[in-house]
Amino acid sequence: MTSTEKTPPRVARFADLSFAPRFAYPEMCEVTEVAGLADRSELAGGFARFRAAEIPWQVRYDELILVLEGQFSVETPEGVLSAGPRDTIWLPAGTPVTYRAEDALVFYSLQPASWASAEGEA
Repeated sequence: MTSTEKTPPRVARFADLSFAPRFAYPEMCEVTEVAGLADRSELAGGFARFRAAEIPWQVRYDELILVLEGQFSVETPEGVLSAGPRDTIWLPAGTPVTYRAEDALVFYSLQPASWASAEGEA
């Protein structure tokens, strides 16, 4: 495989994934990426677990969030978006947000996967 080829198709088994702290609030959020830059893709996705979370952020990518367990909300300038299991939240790049959850598991997908390296945050 050349350095520009994408990785081959695969299955990521949830039971085999390892979560790691994320953001400046490691006690509030852990994530595990299942696809992204390592696959030479501009689409990234993974799981995030939020506990007693109140995390301010500015979304620097288009993001789609699917709530799998618990209740998850995102405060935006337009109001609070609240979602439960099987609900989705869409966030366009540039949106200032606060992620909130007592105990929630979500799947996220974002593009571009390279947002952090483009801003020197990798």
